[in-house]
Amino acid sequence: MTPLEISTDRDRLDVDMIYGVLSESYWARGRQQDVVQTSINNSLCFGAYLDGRQVGFARVITDYAVFGYVADVFVLDDYQGRGYARQLLQAIVDHPDVQGLKLLMLATRDAHGLYEQFGFELMPGSDKVMTLFAIKDDG
Repeated sequence: MTPLEISTDRDRLDVDMIYGVLSESYWARGRQQDVVQTSINNSLCFGAYLDGRQVGFARVITDYAVFGYVADVFVLDDYQGRGYARQLLQAIVDHPDVQGLKLLMLATRDAHGLYEQFGFELMPGSDKVMTLFAIKDDG
């Protein structure tokens, strides 16, 4: 099996594909392509590639100091069930720009099990918002 390559190089991202997936997703349905492009330009982005073809995406909206929000995580339908989402999340939590954050958050309605593997917990009183505190506690 070809290994998954994960890159934070924005120039490699297939913005048309990302837009297509997001505009049909339950969390970003109807989002315009210019908004997708702006969100990519202003986030720490992760592309997942097999043989040079992008098969997954995620981004972290962050101040690079204290807080990050994981958003727009997906793996194309034809590539799901192979552990690629787990590899994408591992790359996020291992990334140097995420390591010093005190709080990482996200919202999901259907992937709690994936995020729990990385220490995310449901925020009290919520069935969607998940948090991970002190990615690397350095004071």
